[in-house]
This record gives sequence, structure tokens and C-alpha cells, in this order.
Amino acid sequence: MSDHKQNSQERAEKVAALRAAQQSKERRTRLLTIGAVAVVVLALASTAAVVIIGETRKRADAEAAAAAPIAGVEEVADLSAEHVPLPEPTAEPGGTLLPPLGGDHDPTWQNCGIYTEPVASANAVHSLEHGAVWVTYRPDLPADQVATLVGLLDGRAYTLLSPFPDLASPVVLTAWGIQLELDDANDPRAAVFLDKYVQGEQTPEPGAPCVDGTGNPT
Repeated sequence: MSDHKQNSQERAEKVAALRAAQQSKERRTRLLTIGAVAVVVLALASTAAVVIIGETRKRADAEAAAAAPIAGVEEVADLSAEHVPLPEPTAEPGGTLLPPLGGDHDPTWQNCGIYTEPVASANAVHSLEHGAVWVTYRPDLPADQVATLVGLLDGRAYTLLSPFPDLASPVVLTAWGIQLELDDANDPRAAVFLDKYVQGEQTPEPGAPCVDGTGNPT
């Protein structure tokens, strides 16, 4: 074999060896990449599954709590619901009040949302008729507890929050025909009350609006 042919064969063998080594390296890199991606996907899937299971369990717990009776709830049945202008209730000197939990009320409902000033009871009761829950608090309730109530209602449709002068308890939650007095905004019954009674079975007019009425919530 001539030197030229031998050199050509050697170069071809080297090229083939290099090509084979490169292909082997690429296969290893590909397998490593696929393995890494698979690990990441499995990790993400596991995390998502944990989150979904946690949220499902949380919803189930909330539904179970809402299905059970809430300690301290007062209920009144067979309330009238005439649309008539009504004055704001006032307390006797040194007395206290509870928000009305139904009955005759103003023809215009109160827009749902968060208020920093008192709202007219006759309008708020109309919102209760539409399935809202009205959360009231004493004007002197500590700011951190007011913030707790705001956080509890923030983003929740069919809820009202407002201060209420001469309120009998620090915090009172009211739905149509149903009321709960609380000594503290952090009482866990507040969240359960909302889950149970916002657009709850007690609602005379479920799905009726809680916007385009009166009032300008924050």
C-alpha cells in the first residue's frame, strides 16, 4: 500500500473514531438532559399534587364546618320584606343596638364592599335579602382587628363591612334572619359564618345584585 493510501485510510479511521466519540457524547448529553428534565417534572408534579391535595382538604374542612351548626347563632324566621323607606334605628341613652337581620327595608340595596363609615341599615337589609352577609363592628374596635375583618372580606362577593355605632358586641355578623355576636374579630366562627351564609340557603332572593345600588365602598 502506498504512503498516500495509508495516510488517507488513517485519516478516515481517525475521522470515524472522532465522529463515533462525538455521537456517543451527544447521546450521553441527551440522556442526561432527559433525565434532568424528568426529575424536574416529577418534582413539580409532586409539589403540585401536594398543593392540590392541601387545597382540596382545606375546602373539604371548610365545607364540613359550614355544614355544622355554628355556636352562638341566633335565627329569626318569617320576616317581612316590604320595600318602604325606614329611619335609622337609634339606641336609648346608654343603650346598645344590633343590626336588623331582616324585615321591611329600603327599596334600594347597599352596594357590597368595605366601608369606613356607617351605612343605612334599611339599605343593608335589602342587601341581606339578596344573599349578602353584613359584618359590623364598634367604631372603637382596635385597628388590627378591623384589618383582620378587611382581610376576611377582601375579594369576597356579597359581603358588607361597616362600623356600627352603639353596637351590642365588638363584632356582629348578620345574614337574612341569622346573626352572630363575637367578642373578637379573630374568632374562627367569622370565616365559617361567611362560608355558610354568603348566598346561603336562607337567602330570599339568591343571585339578585349587590352592585348598582347605593353607596361607594372603598
